[in-house]
Amino acid sequence: MDVFSAHRHEEGIRLDPQRAAVVVVDMINEFCKPGGRMVLPGYERLVPPQLRVVEAARAAGAPVIWVHDTHRANVRRDREWAKRTPHCEDGSWGTEIIEDLGARPEEIHVFKRRYSAFFQTDLDLTLKDLLVDQIVVFGVVTNICVRSTVHDAFFQGYEVVVPQDCCAATGEREQASSLYDIATHFGVVSDAAGVAAALAGGEVLTTLPGVAA
Repeated sequence: MDVFSAHRHEEGIRLDPQRAAVVVVDMINEFCKPGGRMVLPGYERLVPPQLRVVEAARAAGAPVIWVHDTHRANVRRDREWAKRTPHCEDGSWGTEIIEDLGARPEEIHVFKRRYSAFFQTDLDLTLKDLLVDQIVVFGVVTNICVRSTVHDAFFQGYEVVVPQDCCAATGEREQASSLYDIATHFGVVSDAAGVAAALAGGEVLTTLPGVAA
């Protein structure tokens, strides 16, 4: 650990299904499925651990919130498109959650136009209406949309847990660096098994050994 980050303090988080929600970021066709414009290879390995967390949340009565990256096609300047290939046009197949995860229409769906799921969406208001102040965040990609969402959640006072096996970054370096920073400055980095057990039994979650070392 670097000298600055060595001042990290770990309190742990006890997940309470009455206070917690699962936020699934951008597990959509555009980023996962053949034919998508910006496919991250290997999404398949994320599905089993993600389903484990989603099913544990449902069983415990914690809300599951599905976040879709979605962009208007006819704007003069989309800030994401200034840096990235145009993608996720509103109403397209690309913006839909992958079928593998079994997202339900009656669950909450949030549509965002920037990397963070909080930026000028109704996610914060929705979480407040749900009386939620703890969120489990995962999806793709760790170093862009997941990380941006985690930052904004922390800034707005939420306790944040990220299961590392439910996320993928644009590369191994980016995955390790992002999880290190999240664990050191913004929340707890656990795994699907730990999160599922915590939702079921209320165990305290702390960052896995080696993530912030």
